[in-house]
Amino acid sequence: MSVPATKPATTLPVHLERCYHALDARKGEDLRILYVGDVSSITDYFVLATGTSRPHLKALAEAAREALEEAGEEVRLGGVGDESGWAVVDAYDVMVHIFTAETRDYFALETLWKDGQFLHPDA
Repeated sequence: MSVPATKPATTLPVHLERCYHALDARKGEDLRILYVGDVSSITDYFVLATGTSRPHLKALAEAAREALEEAGEEVRLGGVGDESGWAVVDAYDVMVHIFTAETRDYFALETLWKDGQFLHPDA
């Protein structure tokens, strides 16, 4: 289920909410949902999370993958298990970026995509 890229939904897609809550349940830190559909041609939503270690990044990526697949989404993983400090779970209209704190600070996606709109899953 894809939300049109022209405006954010008043309620978030179910697979996006499930992913967010799965990351929260696995103790993902500084969780954010950023609607970028108006400024990006690659996706509608970013979910941003920080993990405390590489094993935590892997666990968070697996939790996100499972939540998205259980909601019927096709998912691709990237960076899981490597040394970059950044894992990506790509469900096409939702891209989950999971970082170590240092890597998140360095790449600063919130700043890079500053024209996006932060959303809250319970709004």
